[in-house]
Amino acid sequence: MQQLRPLTDPVYNEATSYSGTDQFFLSLINDKRDLPFVYLTIRIIALMIPVGLVMYIPGLPGWAFAIAAVLYFYMNNFMFKGPFGLMLHCTSHRTLYKKQYGILNQVLPWFVGPFFGQTPETYYSHHIWMHHPENNLEEDESTTMPYQRDSFGDFMKYYLDFLLIGMVRLVGYFKRKKRPSLIRKSLMGEFAFILMCVGLSFVNFWATFFVFILPFMISRLIMMMGNWTQHAFVCGEDPGNPFKNSITCVNVKYNHKCWNDGYHITHHLRPGMHWTEHPKEFMKHMGRYAEDRAIVFQGIGFLGVFWYLMRHDYAKLATYGVNINEAWASDEEFIKHMRSRTTRINRNGVTSRNLVEYEETAA
Repeated sequence: MQQLRPLTDPVYNEATSYSGTDQFFLSLINDKRDLPFVYLTIRIIALMIPVGLVMYIPGLPGWAFAIAAVLYFYMNNFMFKGPFGLMLHCTSHRTLYKKQYGILNQVLPWFVGPFFGQTPETYYSHHIWMHHPENNLEEDESTTMPYQRDSFGDFMKYYLDFLLIGMVRLVGYFKRKKRPSLIRKSLMGEFAFILMCVGLSFVNFWATFFVFILPFMISRLIMMMGNWTQHAFVCGEDPGNPFKNSITCVNVKYNHKCWNDGYHITHHLRPGMHWTEHPKEFMKHMGRYAEDRAIVFQGIGFLGVFWYLMRHDYAKLATYGVNINEAWASDEEFIKHMRSRTTRINRNGVTSRNLVEYEETAA
């Protein structure tokens, strides 16, 4: 295990000056700390989307199509997928543009999102109105609790369940919760994407496959890998406590690329917290992390944790573990702790008094 090093993850530093373009965009957005989101959106629209559209040019030579497909795949999955997905996440929790410019808030989910395989409205509905309120407990349709969370076979069951009937489960959840408007939004976004793909397939199937269908399949895989890993280590005695059902990854390049997404414990505790505030909030509650034996990794992101978890390489994971306030006496004790939190859990009616305690002390 490691000792916690000084945090290097991004925080907000006030700019000494703003360009005229900066000032224009700042006049449109709710929070000046989100200015990077505007520029990321522009880069995606200017660089990646035109390459995708090139594949639809009639009579495009095969070699040109192949170059465009490879370049689009690279930009979609290696340059922009993570930053875009977590930008969509942040702007789902905190609206990017001011109310008077509300139409601009539709650009990410309805225009840019489909190029990454994100069906409009469904991510927002699922994440904001189902996953966070249910907090990975039994009513969360994406809960990891019933699965053996270091089993690749169980992960594939989890992924295929989400891919094939996830929308059915989400609609069923909103029906139980009497939220018809969210049912309409979810279905409208999902079917709009499907109909678009069907229609464009008659224009050019292979272009549609590379531009929309393949990103859809990859995005849903990556999202499930992320959620699985974020909630892979769950305490069976208190699964509603974010300190015990989530993990945190610090001092890792992933946090610079993906807006501090590694701070998943504080995100579940305070979903509306701005992404630049997580490192400070993490440091404020070291005692609580140690008391609840929260699992914190340093120098590794979620996909790395997923890789070693699927290989049952707990010894390697232990080398990235952070021993806050000497909560564990040895690597072996930490490994035993991690193993205990990956076993299947069947619980009903669980709540978390610890979450209430945290909110009271942090207020």
